[in-house]
Parts: sequence; C-alpha cells; structure tokens
Amino acid sequence: MEETARRALIRAAMKAPYLDRQEEQELALRWKERRDQQALHRITVAHMRLVIAMAGRFRHFGLPMGDLIQEGHVGLLEAAARFEPEREVRFSTYASWWIRASIQDYILRNWSIVRGGTSSTQKALFFNLRRLRARLAQGSEVLSNAEVYKQIAATLGVSEGDVAVMDARLSSPDSSLNAPVSDEATGSDRMDYLVADEPLPDEVVEDLIDLERRAGWLNNALCVLNERELRIIRERRLQDEGATLEALGARLGISKERVRQIETRALEKLKTALLRANPDIAYYAAA
Repeated sequence: MEETARRALIRAAMKAPYLDRQEEQELALRWKERRDQQALHRITVAHMRLVIAMAGRFRHFGLPMGDLIQEGHVGLLEAAARFEPEREVRFSTYASWWIRASIQDYILRNWSIVRGGTSSTQKALFFNLRRLRARLAQGSEVLSNAEVYKQIAATLGVSEGDVAVMDARLSSPDSSLNAPVSDEATGSDRMDYLVADEPLPDEVVEDLIDLERRAGWLNNALCVLNERELRIIRERRLQDEGATLEALGARLGISKERVRQIETRALEKLKTALLRANPDIAYYAAA
C-alpha cells in the first residue's frame, strides 16, 4: 500500500461515524440474512479505525504499516462473515480477535524466510518475548540471560530452551547463503561451507555398480536350487516382509521345521555356488 493511499485510508477511517448497538445489530442482520453489501460496507468502514489501531501495535516488527492494515482488513471481513448478531455481542469485541489473528499470521509468514512459531505457545513467545524482556530490564536488579529466560519461560509456559532459540531468531537477521563469508573473501559464499549429508557422486555410482554385480551373482546362484527351495528362499529372504515358517509351511503342506531345514540347505547350496563361481567374493558370501 503506497504511503499516499495509506494516509487517505487512515483519514477516511477516522472520519467514519461510529455505530450504536442497535444500528450495528440491524446492519449485521441485513448482511447475514440478505447478504446486503451496503450493510457490510457500513460495518467494515465503521471499524477500520479498529484495524488501524490494531496494526499500529505490531509496527515494531519492521513490516510495512500498509500491509499490516490490509491484513487486518482481511481479518475484519472474516469477522463480518462469521459474526452472529443474535448473541448480542458488540461486533468490535468479536472482530478484534480476527483482526489480531490475521495480522499475527501475516507477521509470522513474512517476518523471516524461516518458518516458525506455528504452535500457540510458540506464537505467544514470538509476540511477547520482547515486551517481557523489556519489562524485566526496567527492574532494579540486573539479570543474566539465563535468569531472564527462566522468568519468561515460567510466564509463558514454555521451556527455557525455546525462549533462548526464539531470542536468537529475533536478534539475528536472515542471512543469504549466497552472501560472501567476509568482506575480504572473494568468490567464497556461505553455501561453499555447507556440509552435505548425501554421498558423493562417485560413491553413488560405486554403490550402484556393486549392487548390480551382487544381484547378478545371486541370480546365477539361484539356478542351483530346485523349485521348492527356490520358492522358500524367495518368500523368506527376497521379499521386504518375509513369510513366517508357519505360514509358508501351511501353503506348502509341510511342517515349519521342515521349511527351516529346506531353507538351511538352500542357503548352503547358494553359498557354495557363489564361492565356486566367484572365489574372490568370500566377503560378500559371509555378509
């Protein structure tokens, strides 16, 4: 919102007439029952000064005042859509919550590129930490950071660790990973010093080649098994969730002990076949 437009909006809001309780109720009913756009307009215009006042409370977060007013207006419209005049509650009382929630949500989404403060306790910490810290600083006693965190944590019902993390976030601006490490550094960004958890490309290729080689060895060795041995090995060893001895025995019409014996014999045959065809793979056979 441009500065000229913002000032014009503020002047118009200050000049808008107040609504008494009866007129407010009549307009709210017209909007709810008949979707009277003129009634909605009069309600929102009369309460824009509330939006502006609420937005002013959050100006110290460094976001444009015009944007805060716009987000507050969104909350005002949401309040108008949900307001129930039959409850006989003043609209300003009801709308205050929606206006504040809309502005706070906007601040949390735009204050930092790092998403945070999603839980109710974290939101309370985000919006109250500076105020509580300033109040403690006004006391006659000089408190350490640990003591400040302890008192704030007790007041808001959060952990001292959460207070410390939020304090660090509020006191440190976002930094681009493409920014230079220092003024003297040339061609060296912060991104260059990040440690990647993923394996290196040559390691990925090496693992892929080894996997294909071992799969080929195994497929060749499986040829030495008879049909029943092959089925048991496939269902017991070559599936993500291997079949139990009991379940496989029921399907084959034999006891689970017999399944175990056949499986043991088949594994020995596989090991012998693998070592005979590839004498240098004793390590893989043992694994």
